[in-house]
Amino acid sequence: MASEEKRAWVMLVVTVAAYGIYVATILGRAGSVPLTEVPYVAPLLWSIGGAFLASMVLFIAVSTTAPAEVGKKDQRDREIHRYGEYTGQWFLVAGAVAALAMAMAELPHFWIANVIYLGFVLSAVLGSTLKIVAYRRGLPGW
Repeated sequence: MASEEKRAWVMLVVTVAAYGIYVATILGRAGSVPLTEVPYVAPLLWSIGGAFLASMVLFIAVSTTAPAEVGKKDQRDREIHRYGEYTGQWFLVAGAVAALAMAMAELPHFWIANVIYLGFVLSAVLGSTLKIVAYRRGLPGW
């Protein structure tokens, strides 16, 4: 397995786990309180920071299994990376546009922050998934 494919797997697993923990934390705190009144900032920041730290630690751990491969990218790796990143960015753009519309509609900050976070999560999930599929099946023909 290529080093970049391992990185995509780490990103996918960490992103899904971090977002799942965040959502479970927010829903667990909600109880009978409306979601917009749940304190979300600290869990959001901890989720992002934890995901960042976990992805670094896991990639270092995974890299120790084949240290000679780390950092070596060929043309195929670069094209797969570009394909995954560029395609995944559409969710980030959609999240930003949704957040802009929500801000103009003066919706609560809770929803705006969460739609931005969801955009980042979906971008990472789609990008990582497409990279993994491209490594397994090849890039799609245009």
